[in-house]
Amino acid sequence: MTSKTEASEGAMAEYVTAVIGGQLFGLPISRVQDVFMPERLTRVPLASSEIAGVLNLRGRIVTVIDMRARLGLPKAEDGQPPMAVGVDQRGESYGLLIDQIGEVLRLPDAGREDNPVNLDPRMAKLAGGVHRLDGQLMVVLDVDRVLELVPDAKAA
Repeated sequence: MTSKTEASEGAMAEYVTAVIGGQLFGLPISRVQDVFMPERLTRVPLASSEIAGVLNLRGRIVTVIDMRARLGLPKAEDGQPPMAVGVDQRGESYGLLIDQIGEVLRLPDAGREDNPVNLDPRMAKLAGGVHRLDGQLMVVLDVDRVLELVPDAKAA
């Protein structure tokens, strides 16, 4: 699986950047379907606090995950409306609630490092590595790990 990436010298990866609780995260662009402002969010009774609710996005029912709750962070106090990044897994649509969306970064695969030992454990369980940028650490979100921890919203 990794032999293809290692074999091609200078392989690049693209990430959609997002800020959650002041920390920079990168989502592999191949996993991002869209970016949107979540409106008319419907709370799901008996769902965990990590499930912000569901919404209708262009005719599809989207389960919205509060990434602050997933990371064990307090609710945002700045009053800014959250953004959402749309991702799919096994035919289901999810929206990851974030504080703000950033730019698309194209970074060399060789620059991606394993999670540092001092990375916050709440982030480490959802991270698939890090990139060191100019004075900043970008945590690469492993979308599968983020979504595998979600209790089946449809079973509720």
